[in-house]
Amino acid sequence: MEGYKFLLDLGLILLSTKLLSLLTKKFQLPQVVGALLAGLLLGPAILNVIQETAFIKETAEVGVIVLMFCAGMETDVQEMKKCGKAAFIIALIGVIVPLLGGFGVAYFFNRPGVLGSDASASVMLQNIFIGIILTATSVSITVETLKELGKLKTRSGNAILGAAIIDDILGIIALTIVTSMTDSSVKLGVVLLKIVAFFIFSAVVGFLFYKFYTKWVVPNQKGLHRHVIIAFVFCLLMAYVSEAVFGVADITGAFIAGLIISCTQRSQYLASKFDVLSYAYLSPIFFASLGLQVTLPSMSSSVILFSVVLVIVAVLTKVIGCGLGAKLCGYQNYQCARIGVGMISRGEVALIVASKGASLGLMSSNLLGPVILVVIVTTVITPILLKLVFKWGPSQPIPAAEGNFSRNYEELAQFRGGILDERSEKPIPDKLKDHLK
Repeated sequence: MEGYKFLLDLGLILLSTKLLSLLTKKFQLPQVVGALLAGLLLGPAILNVIQETAFIKETAEVGVIVLMFCAGMETDVQEMKKCGKAAFIIALIGVIVPLLGGFGVAYFFNRPGVLGSDASASVMLQNIFIGIILTATSVSITVETLKELGKLKTRSGNAILGAAIIDDILGIIALTIVTSMTDSSVKLGVVLLKIVAFFIFSAVVGFLFYKFYTKWVVPNQKGLHRHVIIAFVFCLLMAYVSEAVFGVADITGAFIAGLIISCTQRSQYLASKFDVLSYAYLSPIFFASLGLQVTLPSMSSSVILFSVVLVIVAVLTKVIGCGLGAKLCGYQNYQCARIGVGMISRGEVALIVASKGASLGLMSSNLLGPVILVVIVTTVITPILLKLVFKWGPSQPIPAAEGNFSRNYEELAQFRGGILDERSEKPIPDKLKDHLK
C-alpha cells in the first residue's frame, strides 16, 4: 500500500491548494498565496503530513517548466524587444544591490561572538555567498500572480520577465566565480562560453522550428491536438538541452520555447490548452512543493535577529535595485514599484543556490536557517505586494467621445483588448478615440 501513497499525497495537495486559494481570494489576496500556504501547512514546517518525494519533486519541476512555457507564449515579443536594454540594466542593478546588501549583513553578523562559523570555507567567502543567494529571483511566483491579475502582457510584466531571465544568467556567473574559488574544476571562461552558445543555439533552433511549424504544421487544419504535442515536446527538449548541455536553468529554455511559439498562428490555442493543464494539475503541485521543502530550524536570539535583518534587506535591495534600474530606463514611478516588487521572491532558486553552497562548505548551519526564512517570507509576500502595487497608476478619466461614455486607462485597455494602462500617461490620441465612436 505504501507504493500508492503518492495518490493520497496528490489528492491532498490538489484539494488543499484549491481550498486555501479560494480562502485567500475571499480576502482579496492572490490565489497563489493559498497554494504556497498549503505546502507549508501539509509539510514538515507544521503538520508534517506530506514529505517531498521524488514523484512530487519531478512533477513540480515539470510544473514550473510548463508555467514558464505559458509565460513565454503569452509574452508580447515586440514589447520584449523594446525593453531588452532596460531589462539588462534592471537585472544588473538588481543583482549588484542585493549582493552588496547580503554581504554587508553577513559581514556584520557572521563573526565570532555573534553567529560564528563552522564551515570549512573562509568567512569572507561565506559572506559573499549570502549576497549571491539574495541576487536570486524566482520569477515563477510573479508570473502566476501576473497571470491571475491579467497583467502579464503589460510593460511592467515584460520588463520583469526579461530582467528575471537576465538575472538568472548573472546569478549563474556570480555563483560560478565564487564556487571556482573553492572548486578548481569550475572554470569561469567555460561557463561564459556555454551561456553565449546557448543563446546562439536558441536563435538557430528557434528559426528552424518556426519555419517547420508554419510551413508543415499550421497548414494542417485537422487534428489540432497534434499542435499541442509538438509544442510540448519542443518545450521539454529546450528545457533539457538548456540545463543538461549548456548549464542554463531549464526554465529559461522553456521560456524561450514559449517565446518562439508566441510568434506562430496557433499561439492562443496552445496557450489555452496548457493553461488548463497548468491550473488543474501542475501549478498546484509546484507551488505546494515549495512549502514542502521548508523546515523551521531551532535558532538562537542572535540568529533570529540576523534572520529578521536579512529578510528586510532581501526585500528592500530588490525593490530599490530593480526600481532604480527601471527609473534610469525611463519608467514611471508606479512602474518602477511594480518591477521592483515583482523581483522580490527568492523561492526555489535561493534554495537551490543554498544547497549548492552547503555542498561546497560555503553555508554554515547557522546561516542556513535565516536563508530558509528569507525564502518563506519573500515567496509569500511577493504576490500580496504585487496586487497592491498594480493598483497604482494613471486613473484620469478619458473625455467622452459621444454622450455618457467615460473610462479610465485600465477599463479602456480591457474594452479594446489592448494594454494601454502602462504605455503612456498622456491623453488618448484623437485617432484612437475615433475607433471608439
